[in-house]
Amino acid sequence: MATKQQIASAARGLFATHGYAGATITAIAAAAGIPAPTIYSAFGTKARILQAIAWGVTSTLDVDRSHDAALAEPDPAQGLRLAANIQRRQFEHMYDVIAIYAEAARTDPDIAQDLQTITANRERAFRRHLEAIAAHLAPGVSVSDALDIYITLVLPEIYRTLVPERGWTVDQYENWLAGTLIRQLLQGDN
Repeated sequence: MATKQQIASAARGLFATHGYAGATITAIAAAAGIPAPTIYSAFGTKARILQAIAWGVTSTLDVDRSHDAALAEPDPAQGLRLAANIQRRQFEHMYDVIAIYAEAARTDPDIAQDLQTITANRERAFRRHLEAIAAHLAPGVSVSDALDIYITLVLPEIYRTLVPERGWTVDQYENWLAGTLIRQLLQGDN
């Protein structure tokens, strides 16, 4: 287990600095101080290493439980604030992995398929939340419209622009996202 963590840590650093394509198994082996054959037997492929990194970080965030809490919140505005917090935590702890996934999906069919599955799961979670608050949506905003707005507002490119590029804090991002979701999606009484 420690060997896998060592490999994943070295790979994450190399993916962030050299990109997915630029981080070879040989380079990962050198950075981890582990022979390349050990990496192949532990993971098999570079795609599996990236998947292990993503699952490792995601498991610490307990995203499913957090979505359930947002969904169970009786106040729709507070539920959207909780959803904004989920998004903030994901970007704060794994924006680099999200960006690597997007890069890798362009050339690696396994990662492309994985990214499609992740995107579909996220959309289902968002839709479930929006369906639960449908009675509180602003006039003229359908669940489908709300989903389109929600998906757009949580794009990684928006986070990248506001936080790493423009220097916003993650708190500013979360507050902006929560406020924008509430203003765009809910009736004026929230």
